[in-house]
Amino acid sequence: MFIKESFGPRTRMVGAAFILCGLLASGNDGAAMAATRQAGASPAKTLNFLWVQPLRNHPVHRLMQAGFLNECKKLGVQCDVVGNPSATIYDVPATVALASAALASKHYSCVAVYDPVPSINPFIAKLGKEGYPVATWHVMPKQGSVPGLDAATAENIAQVGDAAAMAMGQKMGGKGTIAVTQGSYNATEDPMAAAFRATIAAHFPKIKVLPSQLENFEPSAAVAKAVSILQGNPAVTGAFSTTGNGPQTWAGAERESGRSLVIIGMDYIRQNLDLVKSGKVFAVAAQPLYPEGAKTADLCDGLATGKKVPYYNPLAAKIVTKADLAPYYGYLKQAGE
Repeated sequence: MFIKESFGPRTRMVGAAFILCGLLASGNDGAAMAATRQAGASPAKTLNFLWVQPLRNHPVHRLMQAGFLNECKKLGVQCDVVGNPSATIYDVPATVALASAALASKHYSCVAVYDPVPSINPFIAKLGKEGYPVATWHVMPKQGSVPGLDAATAENIAQVGDAAAMAMGQKMGGKGTIAVTQGSYNATEDPMAAAFRATIAAHFPKIKVLPSQLENFEPSAAVAKAVSILQGNPAVTGAFSTTGNGPQTWAGAERESGRSLVIIGMDYIRQNLDLVKSGKVFAVAAQPLYPEGAKTADLCDGLATGKKVPYYNPLAAKIVTKADLAPYYGYLKQAGE
């Protein structure tokens, strides 16, 4: 079963379907689209975009989807979201199966595929061979490194790690020990952690940064992992997490351990903003989650209508402290969260 959200002009529908009988027809649609693109013919007037995202019910991912769906609504385009319906299990095979079912049920003008891990790249290559324009967000793989990928939008990942390091190093007074955790090892979190580490080394040589460890995505297990890191490292006075649950993870570990930490994590979901507002978390990196989704819809619109679309489309990010919260609560309101 795939869970699908659809937005068209003045329309919203949340439902479930599982349609496999049109696989052959979907292949024909792809071939026809490829011929149309090669011939330079005008695209169909009715545009349909498909958003494909594992871990689709994670609150960070929901914020990305909201940006996409709301921009689709502004564009007057029909847009669907598919992915394994979980907030804790990142399941690429299940998501690809659900996307294939969706593609079998409807002709899509563009497909947006979340691409932080290489295991989904064969699916992108298949879409490209079938003639679908493909865009991704939150990561920007090197142009040409992912066959079938036409455009990408994301934050400047290294810039986020660098900005977080500068903010944390200054807050800690240039001394102490920092624990680093990631949700998983992937194309977003790995370079961000590396940039953070390099900037601390360059600007705050008296601060020690511990090797990255995985907190994963299940909240109680993540807190337990962070507590174990604190128990094994009594000198830790700061914590940097590259994943959206990180502020909650480290605030929970701080509470359970009775320690006092300078905490920076990712993403302006409501729980994280509330932790910054309360003073339990120093700051969050405002990865441009909602804008990424909106920009992805715009990229798909350009690709589907034959416009010249740049491959790289970077977006700005900011380290958000208590004084800077108001605009990000506004984003949540726009997203209905």
